[in-house]
Amino acid sequence: MLGLTRLGMSMTVEVLLSLAPPDGTTKFVDQLTEGKHVDTQYRYFSWRTALLGRYQVFHVHWPEQLVRAPGALTQIVKRILFRLLLLRFKLSGIAVVRTLHNLQPHEEGDSVERRLLGKLDAATQLNIRLNAATPMDESTGVTILHGHYIGRYPGVEPTDVRVGRLLYFGLIRPYKGVERLLDIFQSIQDDTKTLRVVGRPTPELRSLIEAVCEQDERVSARLQFVPDDVLASEIYASELVVLPYKEMHNSGAILVALSLARPVLAPRSPTNELLAEEVGPGWVNMFDGDLSEAKLLAVLEEVRSLQRNPPKLSGRDWGVVGRQHHAAYLRAIELRKAS
Repeated sequence: MLGLTRLGMSMTVEVLLSLAPPDGTTKFVDQLTEGKHVDTQYRYFSWRTALLGRYQVFHVHWPEQLVRAPGALTQIVKRILFRLLLLRFKLSGIAVVRTLHNLQPHEEGDSVERRLLGKLDAATQLNIRLNAATPMDESTGVTILHGHYIGRYPGVEPTDVRVGRLLYFGLIRPYKGVERLLDIFQSIQDDTKTLRVVGRPTPELRSLIEAVCEQDERVSARLQFVPDDVLASEIYASELVVLPYKEMHNSGAILVALSLARPVLAPRSPTNELLAEEVGPGWVNMFDGDLSEAKLLAVLEEVRSLQRNPPKLSGRDWGVVGRQHHAAYLRAIELRKAS
């Protein structure tokens, strides 16, 4: 087949990711490319490469990013380019693979976006889900678990836990429930508890968090993207990582915390129930409905008192993930050839 080189029983596959190159902060793309199979060759996204470059597989993540832009003119241009990309897929032998990170985009798009992404779905040969709870047509899909982050922070030594330290980290958006966490924490009358918020917020949430920090000296924040070593230090210092999302499907943040052996409190979901069973007791603690003060304090006491074995994450080794992705690309190429 054009573009595939036989190496023993394997084949070299050229894959264009819909992702930008690594930027020094922990992202899915870092682990995916560093753990790749020897016969997988990755290229990073640019519109020039997408429309004119040589590759056999287009691997799309968070497809809404391909058709969204902060300015109206830029968005129009991106959507024209996206239509040209769809045309290239139709006229060429390029296979399309999509990783299903979320059931729906966290922030809803307009009707034009929905139509364009529907056309991308129709052009997709193979879907990859990151957990068995994601609904998927298994005849055109595979399950590949999200890899762990063990060994990702080799330059950071584990530090002593700051007793009573609660941590939220990651992007700060309305759907992630940080406002609720701030309200709950302020209602706790206990000077031995502290709350740390780390991540880049929207302008509105920045103002809210900064105001709370001024009002309550127990609350502190670092409102920006942080380097890996800083993030690891923040996690190591926490007694409990709190992710008060209004809903959660897949979360890299949970896996980062677990990889650094810190327990997590997160919303109950089919995905989190599977993860809790996988890693063992005491690591993934869940709340139902809205997070409450009582639940937060109860989980904090539980993680202090429970003797836990290290979280079981061996099934998420990135070497395994890389081999599974390579096999998925080969399958997608065969499906494209047969279509």
